[in-house]
Amino acid sequence: MGQSYALCSTNGKQIHLVDEQNSRVECLVVHGSYIQDVGDLEKAFTNLLCETWVHHCAGNILVFYSPQDSHAHILEYGASRLIPLEQGQTIKEVVTSVRDYIVSDPDIFNNKSKVVQGWGWDHTVWPEGRWPNADDLDADPIVHGRPVILQSKDGHAIWVSRATLNDNGPYPEHVEGGVIETDSDGNPNGVFLDNAQDLIHKPEATDADLNGLFTITVRDALASGLTSIHDCSTCSTVFSILQKIRIYGMTYFNESGEYWGDRIAPLVNAGNGRLHCRSVKMFADGALRTGGAALYEPYTDNPSTNGVMRMPPELINRVIPRFLQDGWQVVRDRANGIVLDAFEKALSDVDVATLRPRLEHGQLLTEADMKRVGELGVIASVQPTHVIDDMWYAEERLGPERVKGLYAFRSLLDNKAKITLGSDAPVEGINPLAGFYAAITRLSADGTSPHGPDGWFPKQRLTRREALRGMTIDPAYASFTETTLGSLVPGKRADFVILSQDIMSVAVDKILETKVVATLGYVYTYRNVCIRLGFGFGTLGDASASGNNIDS
Repeated sequence: MGQSYALCSTNGKQIHLVDEQNSRVECLVVHGSYIQDVGDLEKAFTNLLCETWVHHCAGNILVFYSPQDSHAHILEYGASRLIPLEQGQTIKEVVTSVRDYIVSDPDIFNNKSKVVQGWGWDHTVWPEGRWPNADDLDADPIVHGRPVILQSKDGHAIWVSRATLNDNGPYPEHVEGGVIETDSDGNPNGVFLDNAQDLIHKPEATDADLNGLFTITVRDALASGLTSIHDCSTCSTVFSILQKIRIYGMTYFNESGEYWGDRIAPLVNAGNGRLHCRSVKMFADGALRTGGAALYEPYTDNPSTNGVMRMPPELINRVIPRFLQDGWQVVRDRANGIVLDAFEKALSDVDVATLRPRLEHGQLLTEADMKRVGELGVIASVQPTHVIDDMWYAEERLGPERVKGLYAFRSLLDNKAKITLGSDAPVEGINPLAGFYAAITRLSADGTSPHGPDGWFPKQRLTRREALRGMTIDPAYASFTETTLGSLVPGKRADFVILSQDIMSVAVDKILETKVVATLGYVYTYRNVCIRLGFGFGTLGDASASGNNIDS
């Protein structure tokens, strides 16, 4: 039998169950790794066993089910933390970060043939107003001559050094679903977009490399209150690693078009229930940030293009029904209208609730497509923190009418669509409170937006309750785990987070000041450091034991 304990608030009903009744209680009783009972203090103390440990929470804290990130890239996030490319506000600053990383690691510094890899640069914030190139990297004497591969913040572009250019190739003049940036002579200049990224060979990561990246992500996730992540780039070779936090994995169906859904069985409840992989993800088009998102009409700021389709519509229409028939959840990444067409055909004679198709990055939709999302029962997976980045350039790129369908969260709900919230880390930070704040305010952290202090298109804001559901019970439904995860009700897993203040009532401009006091899950927990469940608990009758006041 596992350890039993009770978590009790001393300042009212500070435990939010995230159930349909929006209930709040004073006490939560856990046995082993499952919730045994919830209710008021009198009931809890009447029913507790003598050996039950009691943890008292003082102050204006809030306890609720640990948020799930419904769209992130686990290993890529770990990679993004190695070199702080996202901090570079100019091309030179990014190159300096690469140089500093090389100098800091003797193994890399003393071996000029070792490939240097990083993630996170964002050309849209640079004053240069252009793509970087290989010569920018080679201009630094330390970086010069080394193979360097740097992934952009949104994952849709690679920037490489001259050595990497020379080690790969020859390069074709045209790549279907991709772009090779060229110099004035028409030669590749070091930037490859979307499908063209596949032309650059990356060294295969060792198990030690992968473990290191995963450990970085788990550390930051737990410190942010997360115990579950929907990983959007899972492959079978890393299953053994992905069992230290609850993972809902998505496996790529790449642009080659080779169908594999009948050869590989979906993975459910592996690693003591912590690993599921039953989704197939399709990259249909590019990203809005790089001008690659496929649109019905040309871009307002670049009328020469409608974006890039990374996967032809006929292939999408052919494989979606097959994956659904073979029991896979189909997860589509962008090109919303085209994929909704495919979903509409494939879902005409099946039970949608058993398949739960998802529209990842359901961020740019026409009114007609929003209606179809609701009617078809498709889950719209959205990333609120993208609103904060994109709102500053979106209208220029899309025009004043089309931009109204960008990040239209309220309109999706009004059309009876289910939505689930994620970060898209490492494109954005992994902290779920940043997503919560963005969803309910549509403001930058400093309280500004292009439309003023009420937020960017303020009518599209979510309520706090809707945002909380979007990061707890709704992601659980989207990952087929709503019977065991997503809310603090008896019989479910005891994954919960303790916050330093009540984000459901605190002033909006104070939300981002909230700290994670503790994250509790099956084994791995967080309280300033990674600890096992039970640290700082007192036994019944010893309520004054050291560590009982979590505000201390």
